[in-house]
Amino acid sequence: MTRLKSLKPLQLLPALLAAACAFASAPALAQDWPTKPVRILVGSAPGGGTDAMARAVADRLGPLLKQPIVVENRPGASNTLAVDATAKSTDGHTMVMGVSTAHAIAPHLLKLGYDNNKDLVPVVFVGAVPNVLVVNNALPVDSVQSLIKLAKAKPGQLNYATSGSGSTQHIAAELFKDQAGVFITHIPYRGSGPALIDLVGGQVQLSFDTMPSVIGQIKNGRIKALAVASAKRNPQLPNVPTMAEAGLKGVEMSAWYGIYMPAATPKAVQERVYNEVTKVLAMPETQARLSAIGADLTPMTQAQFAQFHNDENKRYGDLIAKKNIKLD
Repeated sequence: MTRLKSLKPLQLLPALLAAACAFASAPALAQDWPTKPVRILVGSAPGGGTDAMARAVADRLGPLLKQPIVVENRPGASNTLAVDATAKSTDGHTMVMGVSTAHAIAPHLLKLGYDNNKDLVPVVFVGAVPNVLVVNNALPVDSVQSLIKLAKAKPGQLNYATSGSGSTQHIAAELFKDQAGVFITHIPYRGSGPALIDLVGGQVQLSFDTMPSVIGQIKNGRIKALAVASAKRNPQLPNVPTMAEAGLKGVEMSAWYGIYMPAATPKAVQERVYNEVTKVLAMPETQARLSAIGADLTPMTQAQFAQFHNDENKRYGDLIAKKNIKLD
C-alpha cells in the first residue's frame, strides 16, 4: 500500500488496471485449465493404498476436467520421489497423491530435496485407511497374543515387510515391538505391492500394511488378519479385533491421502482442482469403491486440510522423537 500511495494518479492507473485484469482473469484461468493431460504422481509401486486412491480419483476426474488424467508411479525414498518431482515441476499440470508417509513422517527422518511446508500446497483431502496386522498363512498363529508368544520364542527370526522405511507400516510395527516387548526384523520394499507378494509367498511373515493393499488378499484367504490398528473395528473386517481389543493399547496407525500441488500453482487452479475432486469423492460409485477398501472419507475444506497437514507433522515428529525411531 505504501508504494501505491506514493504514485501519482496517472502512474497509479496502470497498476490498478493490471490488478483488475488479474482479478478478472482468475476465473477464466481456472476454466481454461487444464490445457493438456494432467499427471497424478504416486510415490509407491502399483497395488498399494496410494495407488488405489489415485486411480479411484483419476478414473472419474478426467471427464470433469476434459483432459486425460495419467497416474504415474515413482516409487522409492518413503514415497518422496514423487513428491520431489511434483515440488519441482513447472508444467502447471502435475500433482501428487500425497500420503502421510511422505508428508508427515519422512520430513522427520530424511534429508529432502524440497521444503515439505513451502514448496507444496495441500489442495484436497481424499481419505484415510487403517493399518492392519496381517500374517502369512503358514505362520502358526491365530491371534495377536499368539504372535507375541512366537516372536518372544524366536527373537529376530520373524521378518515384517513394509512399503519402505519411514512408512506408516514401519511406524506401526515399531510401536508394536515397543508395546509387546518383541524383536522382529524390518524388511523394507519399494511399495506395498512387492511387499505383499513376498508376504503371501512366505519370504516375510507379517506386515502392518494399509487396508487397501491387503483387503483383497484377506478376503480371498491368502493371508490372515489378526488386528486393525484403529480405534474401532472396520466395517470391511467386522470380525477382526482392534489392537486394543487384542490386548495392546497405543498401537493405532492410519494412512491418510490427499492431493498436493506445487506451491506456485495459481489459487484459481487449486480451487478448480478442489471443486472437481470433491465432486468425484461425492459420487456414489467413488464412495462405494473407496469404502470397499476400508477408506474413511471425511470431507475437509482446503484450509482444514492445510491445518491437518501441520497437525500431523507435529504429531509424527513428536512420536518419532519420543520413540527414537530411525531409518534402518
